[in-house]
Amino acid sequence: MGQTGETKGPGIATNSVKPMVAVLVCNGFAPFQFSVPCAIFGNFLPGLDLFDMRICAVERQALHNEFGMSIVPTGGAETICTADVIVIPFWNSPDKLPSEDLVNALRRANDNGAKIVGLCLGGYVLAYAGLLDHRKASTHWEMIEDFRARFPKVKLNDAALFVEDGNLVTSAGTGAGIDCCLEIVRSYHGSDIANRVAQRLVIPYCRDGSQAQFVQPPSARNSDSSRLERTIAYLTEHLSEAHNVDSLAALSGMSRRSFTRNFQKMTGMSLGTWLTSQRLQKALLLLETTDTHVESISTIIGFRSSAAFRRHFLSRYGLTPSGWRKQHGQSVKTFG
Repeated sequence: MGQTGETKGPGIATNSVKPMVAVLVCNGFAPFQFSVPCAIFGNFLPGLDLFDMRICAVERQALHNEFGMSIVPTGGAETICTADVIVIPFWNSPDKLPSEDLVNALRRANDNGAKIVGLCLGGYVLAYAGLLDHRKASTHWEMIEDFRARFPKVKLNDAALFVEDGNLVTSAGTGAGIDCCLEIVRSYHGSDIANRVAQRLVIPYCRDGSQAQFVQPPSARNSDSSRLERTIAYLTEHLSEAHNVDSLAALSGMSRRSFTRNFQKMTGMSLGTWLTSQRLQKALLLLETTDTHVESISTIIGFRSSAAFRRHFLSRYGLTPSGWRKQHGQSVKTFG
């Protein structure tokens, strides 16, 4: 998905089995970070029972935070070991080592093939457990140097909003955790369901860009940014058309140099990379929810040839468009 998330291998599609998701809680939990996976995996869509979510901790006791909130876990180490997906949405400090019981539970879950997800500082738990050694990972941009110093064996991607390497997934900050969780929904239930969850949360399903766009404090809004936002909205509605920097710079009322600089700053991508990512995202939805022929899809989303479409799709998702439809299309139709 471009810079939004780095993925390795195709997702998982299941129709008949409801995945169990264990969301780990710890003392001092942050309310918003903790609520992200709870909302997304807690059967947020009326009438659809998509996941079996459990609140878990190796300590089977009430856990508290500084705001006077308390949570009593419904599952312990045994639930963590047997879950299909394990999400660690928060960790108190980079200096805090996870308990031996938690490390052992995560390693057993990893041996069982569970998808293990560390959101923001939750990725430190995976790294302390040794699960990320020689694997790709992401973390919050403020913690990049600290993470690299502590875990030199981890292949840290300092740009991606989230990174998936096999069964291990890590994300940058809290907002990126939402992107990450929505991608997991998509991997099990398809783009249409993930998009419906995002719509109910009133957020975009797929954000394009990298952490680079957030490293510096955002400057005050100006006329250039407003014009560029309108241009990006126009592009989103006209993906089938050919676009180039010169014509879009003119549409935005900017010089070529100014347009290129501002587009990169706003999206974290070059124009060509952003267009390819948007087109492939639309392709996923069309492949999963329609029977439109692959050649027609390539035209609808703006690729000049079906060969170019297939090449980009295979490079990004590890499957041909037809292979993706065969693997994922039925999961969407099941939910109507």
